[in-house]
Amino acid sequence: MKNHPLDTFHFCPKCGSDLFDIHNFKSKHCSNCGFTYYQNPSSSTAAFILNSKGELLVARRGKEPAKGTLDLPGGFVDNGESGEQGIIREIKEETGLDIKEVKYLFSIPNIYPYSGMNIHTLDMFYLCHVEEEAVVQASDDVAECTWVPLREVYVERFGLRSIREAVHRFLQLNC
Repeated sequence: MKNHPLDTFHFCPKCGSDLFDIHNFKSKHCSNCGFTYYQNPSSSTAAFILNSKGELLVARRGKEPAKGTLDLPGGFVDNGESGEQGIIREIKEETGLDIKEVKYLFSIPNIYPYSGMNIHTLDMFYLCHVEEEAVVQASDDVAECTWVPLREVYVERFGLRSIREAVHRFLQLNC
């Protein structure tokens, strides 16, 4: 498989041996120490945040990939976090909003280009609600945040494939 993450790793992460070879399509095995490494997707989250007027909070990406395009607040789940804890933390970091309750909607497999590698992710999408007067402050890797009426949300303005697919799916269900 071209650009597969396993192509990047040439040495066993356990013992450092170069006897680290493809075992199957998602793993490499070390003939020296017997360790098998499985490349599984990283967990990522994104939020559809609606205010009491039915507007969607959209973010503008401040960093690559897709810098300058629209996005949904979210990011990678940290070790030891649930998806729900991860999205609540990411929303706080990127928007300043304190979200108390999230509802899982669906997931989409994705490939996220990062530092010259293609990171396989499982993007989990959540629904959140805030009051109309909620104060948003763009921070972290978000350049700006804007409330947009659902009828004015255009899928093609979102820069990442999985986000575009999710926004399209969300709009079909909610418009």
